[in-house]
Amino acid sequence: MELKSPAKVNLFLHVTGRRENGYHDLCSLMCGVGLYDRVVIEPSDAGISLSCAYPGVPEDETNLAWRAAVLFFEAAGIDGGCRIAIDKRIPPGAGLGGGSGNAATVLKGLNTLYGSPFDETALEALALQLGADVPFFIRCAPVLATGVGECFESLPPIKPYHLLIIYPGTGLSTEEVYKNLKLGLTKSEKKIKSRLLNEGVIDPLHHLHNDLEPPAQKLSPAVGDAKAALEKAGAEGVLMSGSGSSVFGLFREPQGAQAGETLLMCLRGDRPEEYAGWQVFLAELLLTF
Repeated sequence: MELKSPAKVNLFLHVTGRRENGYHDLCSLMCGVGLYDRVVIEPSDAGISLSCAYPGVPEDETNLAWRAAVLFFEAAGIDGGCRIAIDKRIPPGAGLGGGSGNAATVLKGLNTLYGSPFDETALEALALQLGADVPFFIRCAPVLATGVGECFESLPPIKPYHLLIIYPGTGLSTEEVYKNLKLGLTKSEKKIKSRLLNEGVIDPLHHLHNDLEPPAQKLSPAVGDAKAALEKAGAEGVLMSGSGSSVFGLFREPQGAQAGETLLMCLRGDRPEEYAGWQVFLAELLLTF
């Protein structure tokens, strides 16, 4: 079985508080994007195995996709195994949810292969055991995420945009970004929801904001460089996704995003020592998946 495993972006991310256990409360607009890893799953009598040629991606039980397979078989009461092969395009540590999406894709794929013992709600409950943002990828529909990112609310329609995404060559540790976050005056979840839900059709350009950008830029100035490059490329709005390090620009028309991609490729050619590690991706918001 071959499946597409999409990335996601946070069209806004407000940190609304910090809990006693160290976790942070969030209010974020999450949306899938048309940038995919390819995941192949095959039943096996020899336990679980995983292969992925992307540098630095583990091929053992530390990989979230492997853990998803273990969790599925345990929860379903099935004495089974599988071979998982991941053809990865979504960079790890990029704030695009690649690893979480792979885990959710494995849960969905195994569920189909073994006769659908779980409905979507049950799969989301399983996914939550793997991480706060894994449940999002079970349905991959735009949601307002609250709590620590695990509580989802459906939204009014969202205006479509094309995206140009830059991964500036190095990932960021979510833990380190949060360690460097200075919580000042935070917006209340109630005010954020009120503004969002009163729009009718949500225009992401009106909401672009990420409280994690300042600490991320402190740890990696390349985040700011990527933002500046996207602005130069003509993006109508620019934002870092999640805890970084990827940055995306919004374009109304695909031609604008394509022209921006050409400009960024020229930058890489003119100054390879500065931009050699950058990866550039064209995508679009996934308003249905």
